[in-house]
Amino acid sequence: MEPVPTCRRSRLVAAVVVAGSILVILAVAPPGGAQRSARADVSSNWAGYVVTGPGSTSSTASADMTYTDVTGQWVQPAATCRAGTPTSLAIWVGLGGYSLTSQELEQVGTSSDCDAHGRPSYYIWYELVPSDPVNLKFKIAPGDTIASVVKANGSDILVQVTDRTRGTRFTRHLSMTSPDLTSAEWIAEAPTLCNDSGFCKQLPITRFHSFAFTRTFATGNGSGGTITSPSWTSTSLQLVPRSRRFFGDRNDPTASAGDAGAIPSSLQSDGTGFTVTWRPSPAA
Repeated sequence: MEPVPTCRRSRLVAAVVVAGSILVILAVAPPGGAQRSARADVSSNWAGYVVTGPGSTSSTASADMTYTDVTGQWVQPAATCRAGTPTSLAIWVGLGGYSLTSQELEQVGTSSDCDAHGRPSYYIWYELVPSDPVNLKFKIAPGDTIASVVKANGSDILVQVTDRTRGTRFTRHLSMTSPDLTSAEWIAEAPTLCNDSGFCKQLPITRFHSFAFTRTFATGNGSGGTITSPSWTSTSLQLVPRSRRFFGDRNDPTASAGDAGAIPSSLQSDGTGFTVTWRPSPAA
């Protein structure tokens, strides 16, 4: 089944297998302050959490903090499909794209799409914005445990997705001239669909119940941490259609599609996870 063609321009120790070796991200909160509460914001296409440099926002994110690793894990949720308008849900971890002036975003994750006949499809993808997304021919299914990694080393970007349930893994090193490393994200997204003429329309988010991000770690300025690290600012994002705050793709559509959205829960006390829940008509 062909997936909906979408453009996404959408214990505090974790051991992740990367290209045959072990990458260990130590989520140790550096000294210098107590755990900060997350800020709250709304978006027309993202729900989840983003971390940036101390005190920065989507309008002020800068290179004062450089994120080079982001990891996360989730259980792939089942899509509830109905015939009619196609829908899509992209779940991913990534670096960059949160700044309103950013032109780049490095991300990898999974999608749950519903076509116009009400048929679901599930697949893995990666995308280095402004390049187009690449859909992978790896089988996944609802209930599979997915672990994703994005790691930047200069112009080298490593993307990796592991289906822990099936025992399969995709790993690829990609080249990117100027990656955006000013933020790290754990996101559920309502992606956009762009045609050959460059017209982009945001798809309604696929209906699901809820799923949990776990093992949410990042590295900023060489120090590992969880979302609640006192070294950076964490912001929760609630997906509210038509809120006109669109992140990730600068070819953003003029309006959001559908009425449904999604909201993130509060963070676990150690910052290693949270839950995202579908909502039929969320209010900011």
